[in-house]
Amino acid sequence: MSIAATPEVTQRDIAARLERLPMSRWQVSIRLIIGIVTFFEAFDQLLIAYTLPVIGREWHMTTASSTATLTIGSIGMLLGALASGWAADRIGRVKVITLCVAVTALCSLAMTLCTALLPFLILRFVQGLAIGGEVPTAAAYIAEISRARRRGRFVLMYEIVFPAGLAVGALVAAWVIPHWGWRPLFALAAVPGLAAVLLQLRIPESPRWLASHGHIEKAEATMALIERRVEESLGRPLPPPAEAVAAPAAVPSKRSSFRDLFAGRYRRRTLMVWTIWFVGYLANYGITSWLPTLYKGSFHLSIGQALWYSTATSVAGLVGCLIAALVVDKLGRRVVLAAGLGGTTAMLVVLGALGAGTPLQLLVWSSLAAMFNFAVNVCLYLYTPELYPTRSRALGVSLGGVLNRFGLILGPILVGALYAGGSGLASVFLVLGGICFVGALVAGFFAEETKGRTLEEVSP
Repeated sequence: MSIAATPEVTQRDIAARLERLPMSRWQVSIRLIIGIVTFFEAFDQLLIAYTLPVIGREWHMTTASSTATLTIGSIGMLLGALASGWAADRIGRVKVITLCVAVTALCSLAMTLCTALLPFLILRFVQGLAIGGEVPTAAAYIAEISRARRRGRFVLMYEIVFPAGLAVGALVAAWVIPHWGWRPLFALAAVPGLAAVLLQLRIPESPRWLASHGHIEKAEATMALIERRVEESLGRPLPPPAEAVAAPAAVPSKRSSFRDLFAGRYRRRTLMVWTIWFVGYLANYGITSWLPTLYKGSFHLSIGQALWYSTATSVAGLVGCLIAALVVDKLGRRVVLAAGLGGTTAMLVVLGALGAGTPLQLLVWSSLAAMFNFAVNVCLYLYTPELYPTRSRALGVSLGGVLNRFGLILGPILVGALYAGGSGLASVFLVLGGICFVGALVAGFFAEETKGRTLEEVSP
């Protein structure tokens, strides 16, 4: 007697078929295409920190207007993250990613034409909406096409492209700005507009999302397409699916809602991961966004020197991300998060105790802090999608991104207020270190381990 293809059965079947897919060129190509997009989103995000000393002088900006320039994009990212989670859980992951990429590219082109601060700020805000929407949605998508075995390394090797974009953005800015000014950077940042075409042609919708929303025929067709492409990559038939994983208890066609994130087991997870998102990114952007200005203003380095010193910190952050990708499936998510925030705390306390009396001290200890801090932040893009069911996964990741953006907004404001208020660099780093210590305690005591478990097992 055959079993009817109910939505529950289909979700079990889709999950089992995805879990049995060997690694192939198909998964690598998907990760590459989405990765190119995310790389340039990161490139766009950090450009403002490296162009601020130049446009600040060109447009005679005050400390207040500089702070507004640093934070307006983050405000847009906050709202974009909030809206994208709702949209991606209703209309699909790929449509939202494609729209966000196109908007980001158009805004970058338009910013090259700006001759005053106000239109530049408006465009930064709109671009922030798009960047804030793309990054968490892409994280949810990559998690949904991954299998439990070595999911950490697969996802984080994709997520590394974001800090790589930050590092390359810093390197390119340090070379381009002294020679050609800031406008060519924003023209270059429009490159991902071309990737929107590739997304539509090459990237199938998440079969887990299709099945969870009751699109049975589309889910089956998409899964069959993926299986054909994997077989073509491997040159051999696929192994049969293992026993299907447990079906979700919720009604498959149920739409996600904010209440889902605080129901039952998800309440503790949400409060825990929101805290880590906020702390990790407050420390991250509080440091990196002001570094070029601190090097120039406090130590009177040239713009070129300030940019190269700041670049070293971004490169150290990229190294931290790579280390996290290599160890996260062995040590587990909780250890990486707690140890990363603990290491960030230690480096910032040392920097505060030294008083950041020389550019070299600031360079060394801020780079070590970034190495630990970036490892935490990249791991959150792996960990957060694992904590929520498919029906509300994008919403869960995007709301984590909202707390991320609160951190991005308040970090530069906090550092700017302490710095402008005459507290000194030592106080700035001690305050940030204390905040990171709270995050380390939360991760160590409350983070639930998810390594080696299927998404359906972790979040039914």
